[in-house]
Parts: sequence; C-alpha cells; structure tokens
Amino acid sequence: MSALSADGLPEDSIRRRARDGTASVFPALDGYGRRLYGAEPAAGGGDELDRARVVPPVFVPLRLEKLYELGREPLYGDVDMTAAVGGFASPLPLFVCAFGSTQVAGAGDLGRAVSEQAGRLGIPMVIGENVVPMHGYRDAGLLSRIRAYAAAVPDGLGGVVVQQSTEDADAEVWNLVYSDPVATELLNTGRLAFELKVGQGAKPGLGGMTVLPRAAAASVAGQFLVDDAFGAGAPTVLRSSSPGTFTEEILRQQVHLMRNNYPRARTWVKLHPGRDVGQAAEIAWAAGADAVTVDGAEGGTGWAPPVFLGQVGLPLADCLRRIDKHEATLLASGRVWEGGRALKCLAMGATAVGLGRAALLAADEDAAEGLVRLVRCLELELRLLMSALGKYAVPDLGAEDLWWPSEGSDRDRL
Repeated sequence: MSALSADGLPEDSIRRRARDGTASVFPALDGYGRRLYGAEPAAGGGDELDRARVVPPVFVPLRLEKLYELGREPLYGDVDMTAAVGGFASPLPLFVCAFGSTQVAGAGDLGRAVSEQAGRLGIPMVIGENVVPMHGYRDAGLLSRIRAYAAAVPDGLGGVVVQQSTEDADAEVWNLVYSDPVATELLNTGRLAFELKVGQGAKPGLGGMTVLPRAAAASVAGQFLVDDAFGAGAPTVLRSSSPGTFTEEILRQQVHLMRNNYPRARTWVKLHPGRDVGQAAEIAWAAGADAVTVDGAEGGTGWAPPVFLGQVGLPLADCLRRIDKHEATLLASGRVWEGGRALKCLAMGATAVGLGRAALLAADEDAAEGLVRLVRCLELELRLLMSALGKYAVPDLGAEDLWWPSEGSDRDRL
C-alpha cells in the first residue's frame, strides 16, 4: 500500500508516475502474463457478491419431494448440476470465458491446454478476440484450440464459441471457422457458436490490450494501435484493438446478420458492465441471441489500466439486478473461481457462470489436469451448497437463498 502524504495523497503512486511516465498507467510489467489482474477483492473485504451470505432455510419442501422421488434421504450427490448453456448441453452450469491473443510467458500453449481440458469436462468454451490477427489461424492459432477441444469433448456435450472483434472481422474469422472441415462435426451436432463482443468487464469502453515485444509489434502495426507507453527505448510496447461502435440499431442488426449469415451456428453476445446493460441484453435477446454474457467490473484480464479496474463499470451483482432474465439464457462472469460466488450468481438469475483468468492460472499450474481439478472443486462446493439449501436442480435457486448486509439501509435481501 502506498504511503500517504499529509493531505492524503498516495505518495508512492505519485512518485511512480513522475518517475515512469505513462508506463505507470498500467500494472507493473513483471507480473504480466501470470497475475490475475482485476481479481483482487475490493478494499473493505471484497465486493457485494463476496459479502452476501448463502442462507439455508429451516423448512425444505423440495428436499421432501426429492426424498419421495428417491425413497431415501437425499444427499449432495443427488443434486442435478446439468444446464443448457447458450444452446449447448453441459454437465455443469459452467463455461470457460473468452481469453484471446495474450500469451503467458514460459508456460507453453495454455490456450490449447485449456481447450483440451474444457473438452474433457464437456463444458462450453469461448475463444476470445484477436487470436487470428496475432497468431494466425492454423498451427498455434485459433484452429489448434478448436481441434484440441473437439478431439476431447464427449458426444452430445459442450460447444465451442468463437468471439470476433473488429480486427477479427477484417480477418474474416467467422467465415474461416464456419467453412473449415475441423469444425464440421461441431457444426453438424449444433455445438458451434459465434459471439459478438460488445465489451468486457475489466475495460468497459476499451478494446483488447496486450503487451508485445517491439519486433512483434511491428508486424501488426497496420491492424492495431501500437503505443510507446513504456518509453521509446523500452523493449515492449502497448498494443490496443478498437472497442467497436454500437447503438441500439447496430446491435440489433449485428445479431440479425449473424443469424442470417451463419444459420447453423448459435449466436452469443458479450456485454460489458455498462449502466444500460439491461437494455442491451433485452435488445440482443429480442434480435434472436441464444445467450447474453455480462462481464462484471470484477472480471480478470490479461492487461488493463488500474484506473479501469478500480473505478470503471458496474459490479457484477448490480449488473445482474438490472437485467430482466425472463426465460432467456444469461451468462455471468467476473472473478468466479469457487462455488460460493458461482452459486450467488446463479441465485441472482444467471444460467451459468464463466471461468476466465482462473482457467488460465489452473492450466499454468498443471497443463494436463489443473483446470479439471479446479472445476471439480467448484462442482463439489456447488453440490454442498445446493444440498444445504434443500435444492436439487440449478433452476430452483433464487433470491431467497441470499442475504445481503444492509449497511445502514432497510434492504436485507433482493
């Protein structure tokens, strides 16, 4: 923590800005590629979701119904964890969030490792933006992730979702995938989707950012903004993609175009935690989106200015409150890595929750089994929590299962 001057200013931060210039607008480079940026709890004991408590009731009528069904007292192993996630069948209310072109130094191909493990688990997986412009389509590029997932996923489960940014559209990423024989089996079995990225939680209103060696940046300078944010003599530069421009009509037409141009693929839309997130979700669903993902401000990222991580965007809990879920598929992401936070999102109306940077960290720990183990821990916690609530199917979760600290107000629940 920075020392404070007599007038309350963070002296260390001010000195760093004076010393390092625009490089200090971003996190320290020595942690880049491994640290879970944006995942730290907020000052004062975490965000609102962290502070909420799960509250089992005394009377559990759904447990009685389950007892009659089973002919015995139900246990946590009797909880049905299956879910329909954006048109895909999943054994868990879980998916792997989009992570795109960022490379983790010295860790091998984590994109492929996560893809293979997500496939084995049978949970849907989103491939993020800018993979093709940065790393190509074949070899170590986007197709290698699809191939690894498709080879491992059990029949009838899961699905691959390919995200597209402005730069990806220029590279015709969706056209490449839609016509590729490697994706044919997924397409034929209804397990391919395309996701329109409107924004992301850690950088609302900004495009994707990453750090590149100066030599590598030269090869993509025509496609992306390349900035000497770390100094003209630094070995690395900042690479930024465009955020995209959306109005109500543009979003509506984009979804229509996706459905018309790729009729055999599912249509997903990812929203950042903006103040009009509820309106945007309604427009996307009305236009025909199979799923809407809302990424809360707590969402981790490969790279983002701390001023965005700390001060921009709505918390995930508030995003979920602003969205009228109806019967539509709502997916939630934002610092989800364990069962308690996952259950709270599900109780607030999410159909499923996403593992983002946590999935990368798990694969970095063990490229063969790390994500599988992480998911099994989360699954067990979810089963225990749901059993304690006397509920045995994910759709049974609701607002009554949570208690919110009032903090001086009369509100103690949703």
